[in-house]
Amino acid sequence: MPVTSGGRDRIIGVVTMGGIRDEDSKATMPEEEGEVSDFFRAIGKQIKLLRERAGMTQKELGEKVGYGEHLIGAVERGKRTPQPELLVALDKLLNAGGLLAVAADDVVKARAKARMRHPHWFRGYAALEVDSIDTHDYSTLDIPGLLQTEEHARAVYEMRQPALSEEMIEMRVSARMERQAVLTRWPRGIFSWVIDESVLRRPLGGWDVHAGQLRRILEVGRTRGMVIQVLPLDRTEHAGMGGPFILITPKGRPQHAYIEVQTSSRLITDPDEVRIMNARYGTLRAQALGPEESLALIEKILGER
Repeated sequence: MPVTSGGRDRIIGVVTMGGIRDEDSKATMPEEEGEVSDFFRAIGKQIKLLRERAGMTQKELGEKVGYGEHLIGAVERGKRTPQPELLVALDKLLNAGGLLAVAADDVVKARAKARMRHPHWFRGYAALEVDSIDTHDYSTLDIPGLLQTEEHARAVYEMRQPALSEEMIEMRVSARMERQAVLTRWPRGIFSWVIDESVLRRPLGGWDVHAGQLRRILEVGRTRGMVIQVLPLDRTEHAGMGGPFILITPKGRPQHAYIEVQTSSRLITDPDEVRIMNARYGTLRAQALGPEESLALIEKILGER
């Protein structure tokens, strides 16, 4: 099941980005990043106040605007970026009189600043992800970032070597959670993930954290338009021995491929390279379990403890 990329002209060439240590060793949060976080928290508090005044729970509000309860909660806590269209919908639903809708343009500007919270070697990809119309991710080492729970992400950053400061950990976790807004916007993009079984059996952060992570994967895998497949350990053929990679198509632009290893990352736009990785991903999907079988295996792993 290959993902079509075609032979379209590429807008940019191959970009190589290296060096993680300088970015991740900073002990303090830049002033403008703190201001962005404060801004999102302030909006979240306004939403919570208006929701409670309307006598609605987070679940009830989420159902009315097409968001999950946990996402509404994350927005209210300032952990997720409120999408402009969500603010407009909430403004009408909660009779805010323009209080929330007027902040939509400021959110767009704040999101641009928030992207600076990513390591410099990741920002090129992060900029593409915001406007992507399809994303296909093959993972061999960790849970894909768009699927991670806040607890899992924090555990991963806490075990980073050399150690990160507490401020940097919180900044990275927040940025990773905000990336997940692409899963809830509408119209929804096309998403698929092929995850190696070994990733699902490695309880990073401890079993309680891992169990919550597996439940989150099951939740996403049961969502319309989201496809999760597991590549079992017993396969005798494996098209992804070259390592993990992502295929991504930004709106109005050609498909790209993205790879990262240790302290280096690479954004690939060459048509021939993208075509080969596209074919490789299609083979991986054919070698993996089907979506229903994959979710059944994840449930089995979850029940083994």
